[in-house]
Formats: sequence, C-alpha cells, structure tokens
Amino acid sequence: MSRLHTETHSAHRVGWLRAAVLGANDGLVSTASLIVGVSAAAGSTGEVLTAGIAGLVAGAMSMAAGEYVSVSSQADTESADLARETTELRDQPEFELTELAQSFVARGVAADTALAVARDLTAKDALGAHAREELGISDLTTARPLQAAMTSAATFAVGAGLPLATVLIVPAAQLLVAVSLSTVVFLAVLGALGAKAGGANVGRGMMRVTFWGVIAMAITAGVGTLFGAVV
Repeated sequence: MSRLHTETHSAHRVGWLRAAVLGANDGLVSTASLIVGVSAAAGSTGEVLTAGIAGLVAGAMSMAAGEYVSVSSQADTESADLARETTELRDQPEFELTELAQSFVARGVAADTALAVARDLTAKDALGAHAREELGISDLTTARPLQAAMTSAATFAVGAGLPLATVLIVPAAQLLVAVSLSTVVFLAVLGALGAKAGGANVGRGMMRVTFWGVIAMAITAGVGTLFGAVV
C-alpha cells in the first residue's frame, strides 16, 4: 500500500509573515533606540517613558498607514493586470491559449503536452491559469492591504512594548545598559521566530536581525550623548 506523501511549505505565510517581522522589528528597534537616545541624553525615567509611548503610538499608526497604502498600490496593479488579461482572453482566446502553452514549452514541456495542458487549464479556469503563469499572481502571493496593515500595527506595538516594559522595572541609573542588553536578546528571539516561521535558517535570521538592530541603537545612543539633549 502506498502512503500519501505530504509536505509542509511556508509560502502561504509570506503575506502576513513579512508584515509581522517588519512590524515587530521596527517597533523593537525604533523604540529601544529612542529610549537609549533619550537615556544617553540624561533624560529622566518619566521623559524616557513618555518618549517611548509616543514612539509606540506614532510608529504603530505610521506602520499601519504605510503598509495599507503600499500594499493597496500592489493590489491595484494586480487588479489592473487581471482586468487586462480578462479582456485579452475574451478578445483573443486562441492567442492566449498559444501564449499559455508556450510558457510551458519554455520550462521544458513538450509542445504537444504543453498545448494539451493549456487547453485543460483554460477549460477549468482560464484567468487563474494566466494569472499564475503569466503574471505570477496566486492565492499565496496576492496583496491583502488590510491584513498587512493590521499585522504591522499589532506587531509594532508588541515589539515596542518590550523595551517599554524594561523602563518600568529597571532603575533610571541602569536603564541604558538594561534596555540595550534586553533588546539584543529580544532581537535574537525575534530573528529566530521569524526564521522558524518562514522555514529559513534560524542562526542566520538571528544574526541578521540582531546585527542591524544593534547598529541602529548604537547610532542613536551616540547622537543622544553627542548633543546631550532629548532627540
């Protein structure tokens, strides 16, 4: 008896995973950098906390708006391409059939087989077949503006909340070091989780996220120390 071969892929997560990792990383790095910069400028705990909360709210709203506008533009482009393809399928069915068959031939399928497959796919879902083969649009990759906006805003807030929690529990004198060290740990965890969810190399994901996050905090701390004022 043969067994059903099952595989687990991560491509179906690409839409929300990209927005989630971007939002959480941006929230963590930007808020931690803001806190480190204000703390390096000799700001009080109250000033640091106020700046951090303001950064959380402003950042989450900015992420949501930016993601929605950006992904909506992508969705508009996809819709326009699909509308154009619908018109071509109606007005030039034979040309579109040949075009679809040629796309398979270009990938190594014999001409007769390619034409037969193109006919079968056209009979079942012509637009769907051309969207996948010609435009690279599928259910896995199609733009979802609202999903991206909500995911980015929520994960930004979560990421920003981590260094803010550190501010609440650590004395002002130890704030700079505590936020810096805890953020490095948070960045490593975030990189690992993002890589794991996406099926990528965990170690590489941790190193990439942590490295650039540390660079951002170091530059901001340097600015705060240099100017000696809230930045």
